[in-house]
Amino acid sequence: MLKVLTPTLMLIPASALLHQRTLFTAYTSFALLLATISLTWLAHPNMGAMTHISNTFTLDTISVPLMIMSCWLLPLMAMAGQYRLKNEPIINQRMFLAIIAFLQTAIIITFSATELTMFYIAFETTLPPTLMLITRWGAQADRLEAGTYFIFYTLAASLPLLAALLYLHKTHMHTTIPLFSLSMPKPTPYWENTLLWLACTTAFLVKLPLYGVHLWLPKAHVEAPIAGSMVLAAVLLKLGGYGIIRLSHIFTTQTAALIPPLMSIALWGSIMANIICFRQTDLKSMIAYSSVSHMAMVIMTLMSNTPLGLASAMMLMIAHGLTSSMLFCLANTAYERTNTRTLVLTAGMQLTLPLLTTWWLIAALMNMALPPTTNMLAELFALLAMYSWTPMTLVPILLNTVLTACYSFYMFITAVRTAPTETTQLCPSHTREHLLLALHLLPLILLIADPTLLLPQ
Repeated sequence: MLKVLTPTLMLIPASALLHQRTLFTAYTSFALLLATISLTWLAHPNMGAMTHISNTFTLDTISVPLMIMSCWLLPLMAMAGQYRLKNEPIINQRMFLAIIAFLQTAIIITFSATELTMFYIAFETTLPPTLMLITRWGAQADRLEAGTYFIFYTLAASLPLLAALLYLHKTHMHTTIPLFSLSMPKPTPYWENTLLWLACTTAFLVKLPLYGVHLWLPKAHVEAPIAGSMVLAAVLLKLGGYGIIRLSHIFTTQTAALIPPLMSIALWGSIMANIICFRQTDLKSMIAYSSVSHMAMVIMTLMSNTPLGLASAMMLMIAHGLTSSMLFCLANTAYERTNTRTLVLTAGMQLTLPLLTTWWLIAALMNMALPPTTNMLAELFALLAMYSWTPMTLVPILLNTVLTACYSFYMFITAVRTAPTETTQLCPSHTREHLLLALHLLPLILLIADPTLLLPQ
């Protein structure tokens, strides 16, 4: 744990001390080395259960895949933001690298915390650096409004969680997650359990986000720089799913009556988000609404409270994190050359950038869960988990899958295969961009060979 956490912290002073000529090269190489070292967590002999490193941190099959994905994303964020920052003063470049290193540290602590208090502190610590990425390095004036939406939604939803944690500490005299499953549940009124569950779950439903409280996500994605969009889509949304998984150790069957309404909202929201994707003209906004749809699937599978649902949620969070980050990188390559995110104006990319067309096709196929990808296995598990909960969900989930395939092909055909609107000369693709996209695809290919790495034990 410390062999990754401590060097990640050291990246903060390193970003201020590295020479200007080798700043991004040395930073990215060191971060990629840390990402490779983090793979050793998969080989831990006691990974089947919680492995206590200390009284505060732990590793298990739920936290480790998410931590490895966040470590893997750090060098990719540095690589993706290099083009955007090359014309800025060196102090801004160093500040950017220090912020993403600090954000990475907070994310690792969040995923490995056993104390709910530590989890909440680290959970909220991820907000300031993300806000700085959006408001400081956003491309348009609307970035301030996007930052306001982001802070208002997440902080307003987190205040009930803080009150619930204080109440749990007062009644149980501890906030250690494993101890909740070992101790006998205290007899409490039904309304009290209901309020506690709602207070704890609301923060994570907004973070995922659930359709209806999702308006901050498209705004944040559209206005954020590429690094901000990557970390939002790949990691920060998954904090909500991870929080719901950890809360299942505290609230078991006491809130069963609240599950059907929430499942209905998530299922309806998933279909609505897919339909909204067809009406989007902004490329990043379409990918953002695609994330809303996929995260609604995560909510449904987690609320089914079955082992198959948990396995589906873990697979879907990892696969979607890498796929959506890859899509945002591709959208950024189009934006850097055309200075627009409008879907119609980026048309004709196949003629000007033929190799990037292949990456677009791969990303679209991954997003629509083409066999034998991990995305397909995750959606298949979700279908089985929801069918075991109630067969009535079969038709809406199949409709959801069809809509996802339709807008994925619509995005690919419009952005790549359509004839260009005007004759333009675009700069060719760079090796940095192909390496960035290949590092997104590599984990997805390896997970096809052994998807059991993502299965909770």
